[in-house]
Amino acid sequence: MKFSDGYWRLKPGVVAAHPVQAYDITEEPGSLVVHAPAHPVRHRGDLLKGPVVTVRLSAPMPDVIRVRITHFEGVADRGPHFRIDDSGADGKVSHEDGCAVLTSGALSVRVHRDPWRVDFAAGGEVLTSSGAKGMGFLTVDGTHHVREQLDLGVGDVVYGLGERFGPLARNGQEVDIWNADGGSATEQAYKNVPFYLTNAGYGVFVNHPGRVSFEVASTVTSKVQFSVEGQSLEYFVVHGATPKDVLRTYTALTGRPSLPPAWSFGLWLTTSFTTSYDEETITGFVDGMAARDLPLSVFHFDSFWMRGLHWCDFEWDPQAFPDPAGMLARLKARGLRISVWINPYIAQASAMFAEGVAGGYLLRKPDGDVWQWDEWQPGMALVDFTNPAARAWYAAKLEKLLDQGVDCFKTDFGERIPTDVAYHDGSDPERMHNYYAHLYNETVFEVLRRRGDAVVFARSATAGCQRFPVHWGGDCESTYEAMAESLRGGLSLGMSGFGFWSHDIGGFEGTPPAALFKRWIAFGLLSSHSRLHGSRSYRVPWLFDEESVDVLRRFAKLKARLMPYLDQAARQAVAEGVPVMRAMVLEFPDDPACTHLERQYMLGGSLLVAPVFSDDGEVSYYVPDGAWTDLLTGRTVRGPRWVRDRCGFLELPVLVRPGTVLPLGAVDSRPDYDYADGVTLHLYGLSEGIRVTPVGGTTFVTHRRGDHVLVETSDPPSRWQVLVAGVHEVAVVNGGVVEATPAGALVRADGNAVTLRIEE
Repeated sequence: MKFSDGYWRLKPGVVAAHPVQAYDITEEPGSLVVHAPAHPVRHRGDLLKGPVVTVRLSAPMPDVIRVRITHFEGVADRGPHFRIDDSGADGKVSHEDGCAVLTSGALSVRVHRDPWRVDFAAGGEVLTSSGAKGMGFLTVDGTHHVREQLDLGVGDVVYGLGERFGPLARNGQEVDIWNADGGSATEQAYKNVPFYLTNAGYGVFVNHPGRVSFEVASTVTSKVQFSVEGQSLEYFVVHGATPKDVLRTYTALTGRPSLPPAWSFGLWLTTSFTTSYDEETITGFVDGMAARDLPLSVFHFDSFWMRGLHWCDFEWDPQAFPDPAGMLARLKARGLRISVWINPYIAQASAMFAEGVAGGYLLRKPDGDVWQWDEWQPGMALVDFTNPAARAWYAAKLEKLLDQGVDCFKTDFGERIPTDVAYHDGSDPERMHNYYAHLYNETVFEVLRRRGDAVVFARSATAGCQRFPVHWGGDCESTYEAMAESLRGGLSLGMSGFGFWSHDIGGFEGTPPAALFKRWIAFGLLSSHSRLHGSRSYRVPWLFDEESVDVLRRFAKLKARLMPYLDQAARQAVAEGVPVMRAMVLEFPDDPACTHLERQYMLGGSLLVAPVFSDDGEVSYYVPDGAWTDLLTGRTVRGPRWVRDRCGFLELPVLVRPGTVLPLGAVDSRPDYDYADGVTLHLYGLSEGIRVTPVGGTTFVTHRRGDHVLVETSDPPSRWQVLVAGVHEVAVVNGGVVEATPAGALVRADGNAVTLRIEE
């Protein structure tokens, strides 16, 4: 929200108050409380007026500082609240000349008494500061706001704030954290997260689930401003030596994802949205995929599995699906998992509407009437997930579907949540607008988790929803521009703490031309999760052209063989909060060329992927330092430099990072198999001291010996395989017998070492 008119003046109707000195600083166990008047205190008479800014500083865990800014403290706290893990409280207070200091791990906050200033520092360097007229209260036509402004240094770049489809670097942007059903082509977003990540050793999480207004190097080009309406504002400064370290700490604070089941990483095929379908149609799709040797893991039924005007009553349309349990059994007998579309809205024509009214399960207006409107479904209402009985009622409907054979749910919608309502638990409707997505997806996810494997395909989200994977990018057009928008959105979401992400291959709105569809297939199968979906047209590849079938087969099989590697990346996301799909700056924060890259990404830590955004196959991409190997062609690409290529539809740049041991599985027909059985280890550009655990818990360590590299394994399986790339000669140490093999050979050994002579 803009409060100022340029640098010097406030906008008409704005009244501002800012702390000018720290008059009183109180030390409490592991924390500080500061009273900072908005005027100089020169004599006792100045203590008879306000306002006074109360700042509470604490440390919920190492490397995190909590800042709470308050004007009036008598305001009722109605919730909801983000779930914060503050069990590792780690604050230490000290005093310096003219300053009070709170230290948490390597991060410290220093409060200067007079003049007022708050510095956040690590390693002897100031990371960011709140200076004169940064923090404070602003009244706009009688409405009270709390604001903070934190400094940005030269070259500091801001990322995150949720799944945003504009430029990846947020500098210069105005962002409101407010979930909206706005597609992928505007400033609106389905997944708003009040957390930003910088390349300067820190991130900032604003602990407010409602609307937070960010001005990122826009109102003041050297500051990030954020504000909320109300009497208080709380934020956390999160320190990390690298952006990945910041994400690790931020997700420890707000939650990390569960591990999606292995089958969810395979290809999902849907009926599409408004297309006509029944069991015969679906069987035809499944038969067509099998006949063309196209691996398929999940079949998804979109909205019209239910009758029109009845969404959501969770009842199969009896005309199209007279035997749902039998149909699902027949599909599952073919090795498929089943997903069905749901949302949290209850149409008036549904029998569930009357149930919801009678049970008090639906969201109501302040006067007690059920809140309704005619958008999306006539007379629809919303489930009030703050009511435990309503959550149990909704969950019971899903349990019935699981009993029929459904395996997971696409949790669509959850963004258009009104504020002129009264929640069962008394929650503030403004704070619930974004947080509704958390309660909705959590309800569904917990139903699945009680059965074992749990995965949803969610569109709406806010901070903390990373616990409930997977999320997809929403409604995009069938254009190359929308394909690029989608990638930016996914990378931005990953920089906001979300580990897994997907998108509609080919775009949602419209029907993609065959060339675009084939380019998007390659991108989609080299994403965390992969789904063929559209709005008004089917997405089976043979309806586009026969080459689309070949492209889908090539990349679906490639992804299946990459599953030992992707499984490791997924487990890292769960353990550390580092996303599977990573913006280049996450892996190469010290390379300035990576700062703004948004048309390529790292899939895990070792594969660089550069999607092709043109019919003719022209693609340009940046290669960081080292000798990288193209996974699909075997050619070496040396960086740092920009590369321009032209790719056919069966290829795109997928470069393997130097120093990688890449495991490729023995199965290309499905994603869920024993990854250690028959795995092939591909060695790329090995040098001294590389330690990797590519699959099955076996660690590989390299030792450079002149022009040789010795590769040793710990606890090796009885037999293991290595496909050596970029070497001149291989010697296998096998029971004391050295066996020479030609370069590039597949090595099988019962011993636990190979010696490679590097081709200089």
